[in-house]
Amino acid sequence: MSDKNNGGTAAASIAKAGKYLTFQMGKEVYGIEILKVQEIIGMMPVTRVPKTPDFVRGVINLRGKVIPVIELRRKFGMETREDTDRTCIVVVQVTGAVGTVTMGLLVDEVSEVLNVGQEQIEAPPSFGAGVDTDFILGMGKVGQKVLMLLDADKVLSSEELVLAAQTKNAEGKGA
Repeated sequence: MSDKNNGGTAAASIAKAGKYLTFQMGKEVYGIEILKVQEIIGMMPVTRVPKTPDFVRGVINLRGKVIPVIELRRKFGMETREDTDRTCIVVVQVTGAVGTVTMGLLVDEVSEVLNVGQEQIEAPPSFGAGVDTDFILGMGKVGQKVLMLLDADKVLSSEELVLAAQTKNAEGKGA
């Protein structure tokens, strides 16, 4: 199977049918493959780690395991807002250059798990060379909703994954 166009930019891999955990950030609805989700937890104290990018909220202690928390609003360049009682952390396992990393994705609100069929998925739109959409697997159309199906492994770049792993390790070693 080839998913590359003839000499042009490589076509983004198309999302596959299956179950997606949906969540909201602002008015937009996103979906992430349910197999990547380890658990969903409510907001808890987050320890800020100095010298990390602004999209790294900090780290949490999840049953003795220190994991970095990424604020998706900041990562996606959206306006920030205060946490609410619906704000939660979606704990996912992502695979990248540093291996598998467990991290938390801070989202406004978790919605539901949807079964998205292959016929409901379209390739992500092209915005031109200046816009990175590699982290979007596809656009899911379920009822009246349009979901941005995210590739959890590509939401953070390789360098950002390394930084997240270092953040976890730096805080985990403690003083």
